[in-house]
Amino acid sequence: MNINEIPKQYDPKDAQDRWYPVWMERGYFHADPSCDKPPYCIVIPPPNVTGALHLGHALNNTLQDVLIRWRRMQGWDCLWMPGTDHAGIATQAVVERRLLEEQKLTRHDVGREALVEKIWAWKDEYEKRILGQLRLMGCSCDWERTRFTLDEVCSQAVRRTFFNLFKAGKIFRGKRLVNWDVQLRTAVADDEIYYEDKPGKLWTIKYPVSGSEESLHVATTRPETMLGDTAVAVHPDDPRYKHLIGKTLDLPLTDRKIPVIGDAILVDPKFGTGCVKVTPAHDPNDYQTGQRHGLEMINLLNPDGTFNANAGPKYAGLDRVVVRKRVLADLEATGLLEKEEPYNVRLNYSDRSKTPIEPYLSDQWFVRMADDADGSPGFAQQAIDAVSSGKVRITPERYAKSYADWLGEKRDWCISRQLWWGHRIPIWYCSTCSADDLELAFGGRSDVFWTEAEAGGWLICAEHDLKADAVPGHTLTQDPDVLDTWFSSALWPHSTLGWPDDTPELRKYYPTSVLSTARDIITLWVARMVIFGQFNVHEVPFRDVYIHPVIQDGNGKRMSKSAGNGVDPVDIIEAYGADALRYTLAAGATETQDLRMPVEKLKLPDGREINTSDRFEQGRNFGNKVWNVARLVMMNLEGYQPAPVDVASLPVEDRWILAELDATVAATTEHLDAFRFAEAAKGLRDFCWGEFCDWYVEFVKNRLRDPESRPVAQRVAAAVLDSLCRLLHPIMPFLTEQIWAPLGELAPIRGVPTPAPADTHVCVAAWPVVKGLQDSEALETVQQWREKIQVIRNLRAERNVPKDAKISPQIIAENAVAARLRQGEEIIKSLTGSVALVIQGIAASPLPTDPPTHDEERKGGSDLALGNISLSATGTYNPPQSDSAVTVLTDAKVVLPLEGLIDKEAERAKLKKSLADLDKQIAPLKGKLSNEGFVSRAPADVVTASRAKLAELEAQRASVAGLLESA
Repeated sequence: MNINEIPKQYDPKDAQDRWYPVWMERGYFHADPSCDKPPYCIVIPPPNVTGALHLGHALNNTLQDVLIRWRRMQGWDCLWMPGTDHAGIATQAVVERRLLEEQKLTRHDVGREALVEKIWAWKDEYEKRILGQLRLMGCSCDWERTRFTLDEVCSQAVRRTFFNLFKAGKIFRGKRLVNWDVQLRTAVADDEIYYEDKPGKLWTIKYPVSGSEESLHVATTRPETMLGDTAVAVHPDDPRYKHLIGKTLDLPLTDRKIPVIGDAILVDPKFGTGCVKVTPAHDPNDYQTGQRHGLEMINLLNPDGTFNANAGPKYAGLDRVVVRKRVLADLEATGLLEKEEPYNVRLNYSDRSKTPIEPYLSDQWFVRMADDADGSPGFAQQAIDAVSSGKVRITPERYAKSYADWLGEKRDWCISRQLWWGHRIPIWYCSTCSADDLELAFGGRSDVFWTEAEAGGWLICAEHDLKADAVPGHTLTQDPDVLDTWFSSALWPHSTLGWPDDTPELRKYYPTSVLSTARDIITLWVARMVIFGQFNVHEVPFRDVYIHPVIQDGNGKRMSKSAGNGVDPVDIIEAYGADALRYTLAAGATETQDLRMPVEKLKLPDGREINTSDRFEQGRNFGNKVWNVARLVMMNLEGYQPAPVDVASLPVEDRWILAELDATVAATTEHLDAFRFAEAAKGLRDFCWGEFCDWYVEFVKNRLRDPESRPVAQRVAAAVLDSLCRLLHPIMPFLTEQIWAPLGELAPIRGVPTPAPADTHVCVAAWPVVKGLQDSEALETVQQWREKIQVIRNLRAERNVPKDAKISPQIIAENAVAARLRQGEEIIKSLTGSVALVIQGIAASPLPTDPPTHDEERKGGSDLALGNISLSATGTYNPPQSDSAVTVLTDAKVVLPLEGLIDKEAERAKLKKSLADLDKQIAPLKGKLSNEGFVSRAPADVVTASRAKLAELEAQRASVAGLLESA
């Protein structure tokens, strides 16, 4: 190609529009279970079809794509299974809210069938949007295998799992206390609620002792629930109330009598009055107390949050908020309201509807988690054992504890939801059937199983829908509830691969390789996938679980659209490009629990204002740096001819960059293997920007211009750029593909030591391997060059030597160091703008006995007797020159003669002004830190920051003062 055709700037949109269709057309993302490559599989944590992807999704999917692209390049048959989750509660809540806002209708107004139809339409719209966003990010999913938790394949797996669990006695129906979302009228899991402390009140109520003048004073934050009290508990050893245990109380506002019970678990005699009302149907702790004492459980609520007939005719049909006011008024009227006082109340809220949760006693379906009656491990213990045995590894390791701790409670899992969107529970009821009727209708069918219900009648479970008249002469009624979303999600690793059918995908890719997810669903999802994987497929669902950090804003707050601090990944791609987004997120994926990202506003060219962070600018800048250095190399590949390279005979700088590249390949591979994404990203940036851009390309510029030295320099530079593209590709796929194309035209056959034809696309190029090119001599030599070049540059900058000034630095070093420096003499001259360079070698000797000069002291002293040595341009020793800048290192002394290069008076004036400016900054800081009041009252981090700033300013002052003294 014509070198001049390589664009001067990297255009992210052009690369994204150009290469993703190519990858798709070539089928690079499609896995083939019939091939003989080893399998590597990741199932995407399916995003909810409730809206667009957020930055957390972008982080997780970037990391998954990094792993998939890396393993694909390593030669694995990679399957990244994409898909979406129907998200029962969340999606129905969104559609119901929209229905109410736009049409003033509820789901009961439109009916089940019409609402479900509306939700499917929502799903189709937002699923398309979500999958498009993943493509925009560059995700290399196997799109031909896209799954949805309600599609036919996944639904078959759900039915088979429920059927097998029911048949095995692992699923049961029972009346339990659940978290009830009054607005959505459904149970929600413990993990789907959040807590907020709100200002409330504490009311103290008198409970008269039956047939006595005594009364117990009971404090409560929920006086309306007293209508469902079935006891008052006291501590069994409390001398104030011990004599009342076993007696009865007249429950205020009712005609019921309730017992006084002794309970050391529920009651702390030192807290409050020492008397606790027990309402088993409306409080989790009371529920446990009721079970211990065999108390009646009186449910006061209707599903919509109004009180039912159990509350009595005066309160039935009223909303719970209204009931509270009426109960308080009635208690006050009867003289039973002792007092009212302010009190902070912790309220539970549904994460789905954002409304307060009500503890509610209702009939629900559960998966049994405890150990079996014969002592064999139940589901919870089996899942714990999968991690403790090492079958499943969790990274970072600390999350294995939270996983095991939650499972250790062995609480039964409530799997029913009172919704219309989701997998309908495959249970049919028949209250009139006999065992013979069922045998006659279903006998011999392996897909139907029935058992007697505790309340009478039969529970019939079927893998396929049953008609209402399936049992002649009787009517079957299907359970109206749907399954918890997490039930179908727990099957995701094997349902997406075709289970229960014996598919080629299931045989090859299960167990999957890695699951990448966030910490907040370790219990909701990870644990349950392990449970169902072992139950259905008799094998864990994945070998590794990687828990990525959670993104927060700069103040440590969770990002959200409603809070105004959310960052839309699509906006970031539009402003900076997909590569910048991906690199920034990968570089932030450390092993810390949270990733803080300061949020700021940015105005786009179209006038739209978006939320962003300067971190993405850093990602874009790095991408531009890679593009610029790649372009520079390619602009110097004219006339390139491939040929084998004898590494041992290469110039030092070539051997150095190849050794550094070898180390980077090893480190990057190791980091990715251990899920250390941030370290991999940082290491690649350090190599590319530090070694390759800032140093190697500068080292070889002159060689690339010289026809005699150009061929070898071209071969090495092209080989390094080739490997750099491969290493960066998993993180920055579009940028690297955009570089790979022109590189392939200019140098289609490349590589060191033996060139070979390059793949058409870096997407499927082989991952670099370590070639054994370590070279400690070259590394040490180039390190010497870099150090001395930097010292000379610093001396020029410190003394304000004009850029176009012709300098003649002198370096006095021990012989071994001098020999290394002479190998790079022309490079050192070129990169420091020197017209001459004297390098004098001397034998190493002990430290000087005389005190160091000021310059020596400022630079840390010397291990050599170099303090009083200076050289003339001819290399002979001369007395020290007064007009010189000097830096003394541990192995060398660098002298920069300044005679005629600077205006000494102007320089002194600048230094004096700098000194005065620093003194103005130092004085108030010193005064503040010497003020005991400030130090004792200010936050510790503020004091620490002030001290650090003072130390920094004083160090700068010492440096300027030293320069002024020697100027």
